[in-house]
Amino acid sequence: MSLAVAYTRTNDGINAPQVSVEVDLSHGLPGFSIVGLPEAAVKESKDRVRSAIINSGFDFPTNRITVNLAPADRPKQGGRFDLPIAVGILAASGQIEKNRLEDYEFIGELALSGELRAVSGVLPTAFAAHHRGRAIMLPEGNAAEAGIIENSLIFPSASLTSVTRHLNHLECIGSYSRQFEASSQTYTIDLLDVKGQFQAKRALEIAAAGGHHLLMVGPPGTGKTMLASRLPTILPPMTEEEALESASVASVSHQGFDPDNWSKRPFREPHHTASAVALVGGGAKVMPGEISLAHHGVLFLDELTEFNSKVLEVLREPLETGRIALSRAARQANYPARFQLVAAMNPCPQGLDCDLKSNCHCTQEQQRRYRKRLSAPFLDRIDLQIEVPRLSHSDLSSLEATESSETVRARVCDARNRQQQRQQCPNYALGTQQLAKYCVLKPADDALLGQVLEAFKLSARACHRILKVARTIADLDQSENIETAHLTEAVSYRSMDRLLAAQ
Repeated sequence: MSLAVAYTRTNDGINAPQVSVEVDLSHGLPGFSIVGLPEAAVKESKDRVRSAIINSGFDFPTNRITVNLAPADRPKQGGRFDLPIAVGILAASGQIEKNRLEDYEFIGELALSGELRAVSGVLPTAFAAHHRGRAIMLPEGNAAEAGIIENSLIFPSASLTSVTRHLNHLECIGSYSRQFEASSQTYTIDLLDVKGQFQAKRALEIAAAGGHHLLMVGPPGTGKTMLASRLPTILPPMTEEEALESASVASVSHQGFDPDNWSKRPFREPHHTASAVALVGGGAKVMPGEISLAHHGVLFLDELTEFNSKVLEVLREPLETGRIALSRAARQANYPARFQLVAAMNPCPQGLDCDLKSNCHCTQEQQRRYRKRLSAPFLDRIDLQIEVPRLSHSDLSSLEATESSETVRARVCDARNRQQQRQQCPNYALGTQQLAKYCVLKPADDALLGQVLEAFKLSARACHRILKVARTIADLDQSENIETAHLTEAVSYRSMDRLLAAQ
């Protein structure tokens, strides 16, 4: 009887809990069984591992082989367990030194020839292994992904043969290291591309400075999509922690991981036919949705009113908490979803020759039904709601100088730094006690805010969001206190509230 233990990890959201691969060789009829709640792809690893071991020139044991993936109550899925199972079998049969396994964690799918194939979800595994103090052995195709973790010890390998030769001190695999690089802010688009729309640009700057959600309402062709796509160009660079969190979500998702752009803020723009599962996540394997893929970035919903109303309603909780808890019959998972929502919509169903005041061929009832597709609780959670009017020919032909994204980003970064020094968080994340401390109004301004709340029938949540926006405007003006001009500007960014109140 011989026993060997190899270490690997499985995915649970963006976490990677440890899995011990216990391999036992015992007397009896030859057999190969895997226990510990393996799913179909893990059960099929028996055939891949057997062929890989034989084709790599090793002896496959004729004993009864039992592989236990502990803890037994945690589901295991995917081909990532092939390499640790193969290494465990070779160690249990005396073809690899057992004492070497304690210092490593293994992950990778095996081809029948013994070659190693890349797998998904490697970044959380590499991160957890680094904090555990172990080196990680993985396929060469995953080296760049795992290498973004500073000071991690990574050994990329092309085959099972090279792994075993390394463990037996026959041929050393060179460790892969990549120095952590600061977030790059190189974009091919710029705010200079947008003609006119100075109020919309101002709202975009405020949204970036405070992390606020933004809704743009206007006829087609007025620049709403152009403005939204340029929001990432004026956002501050991500911190190392933010970049790793965002990259971890991409790593475990179906879209895969891009090592060249991992430090850029994500920009997601799902089509309006997207389902609730596509937006928030879920499915049989409980994968992250668009809101998690936009973590620490921007989620742009164009043609907002064309989204199914039930789909939009599932955004209400993540907009508040910054997380999404997905519960299914067999699986549960928690994913981060701290995204910045930017949405765009037409003012009415006809939308061709229309603005929010005149020139509309739709009846009032048609307009009312169209705007009622957005519920008041959903709109409550959007801090900035602005009109984006049609531009005249003179505006489009104007050569008047406008500010570049780099210029605006400098002001945004300065405002964010002020917020970090004052309250250690952006203004969008201010709690009730912090609001009372940092968003103090003068008596006259407080009375003005009360009149606005009563006139437009705004909720307490909307009141708090107005205060947060006013605090951001004050930060952009480098003002210690919220002045009347800051408050009135913040109130002016609630156009949809005024429309709904008028109906």
